[in-house]
Amino acid sequence: MEFKKIIGMNAGDDRTSYANNSGLQRVVVSKTWPILDETLEDMIEKEGFPECCFKMVDLGCASGPNTLLVISHIMDIFQDLSVRFQEIQIFLNDLPENDFNNLFKLVQSFYDEKAVERSRCCIYGLPGSFYGRLFPDRSLHFAYSSYSVHWLSQVPEGLDKHNKENIYMATTSPREVFEAYGKQFQRDFSKFLSLRGEEMVSGGRMVLSFIGRTVEDPSSMDDNAYLTMLAETLDEMVAEGIIRKDDLHSFNVPIYTPFQQEAEAIIINEGSFELCKKDVFRVRWDAHGNTHEPFFDEKESANLVANCIRALSEPMLASHFGSCIKCDDVFERYANKVAAHLSKQKSSYYTMVISLRRK
Repeated sequence: MEFKKIIGMNAGDDRTSYANNSGLQRVVVSKTWPILDETLEDMIEKEGFPECCFKMVDLGCASGPNTLLVISHIMDIFQDLSVRFQEIQIFLNDLPENDFNNLFKLVQSFYDEKAVERSRCCIYGLPGSFYGRLFPDRSLHFAYSSYSVHWLSQVPEGLDKHNKENIYMATTSPREVFEAYGKQFQRDFSKFLSLRGEEMVSGGRMVLSFIGRTVEDPSSMDDNAYLTMLAETLDEMVAEGIIRKDDLHSFNVPIYTPFQQEAEAIIINEGSFELCKKDVFRVRWDAHGNTHEPFFDEKESANLVANCIRALSEPMLASHFGSCIKCDDVFERYANKVAAHLSKQKSSYYTMVISLRRK
């Protein structure tokens, strides 16, 4: 199956939609503000602001209010810096199956809030994979992406059924699984950087945030227990005859969480960008919009986590397992596992944010 038909967030604005279950991503976006602010300030100071048209893109924008939150914050920075511009073009990029209609319904509220003319600030939907070309040569000034680059262009080749009950790189996965995932990320991230290098003007900037891992050897620690518990949930359903064992053994999630030095080495070797700033932070699994609030009780926290993972993975599960899988059942079971986990350990996502300058 093609990547673009597998990966896509739950559309709409109902209880299982990404739009209503992306509080975690909102927290992540807010934590990128310091590096985002510094990057834009430095770019304007050193490169100046285009006299004619400034072009920027949100890569992997998804749907819901978070995308316009990013745009609104960037416009506030420009206002604080007293930037005068003739025209700004803002592109919202994601795969064609993304719920762009949801975004377009929110655009008017952005214009009303910022009191900016549409003729001077133009917002466009830009469907397409960021592992392909999106813009003409040397036309893009700034790119932002939050929690998107860790999604691979495809499930790594060569996995076959080596991973069995695992659906990702688990501590029990064989060595060839780790190698396949690592090679796929190296290819994808290198291509991502190369393509943006072709599209971006000299001195253009890019700010990226993605989930990483804390150890170099992915077999030494389970940094992705949230996926391990989803695998355990599916394995239980195999044992009960609800889904087929072969279907589970052929299911793998196309996500890779790199070690920090691993990502930095790819940036250096690819050569289009220089790494200007970097930071790491943790965001708890049940983050929902307020980073200062304590954990809820385990059940409420587990439901937040389950709803978030469901919004991300339900289209993938439905595509692979078909009508035999009932996602209400899957994520009720999954939430129970998460609640048991959170009663013992308050887990968080290890997140990296980097600022790059086009050479």
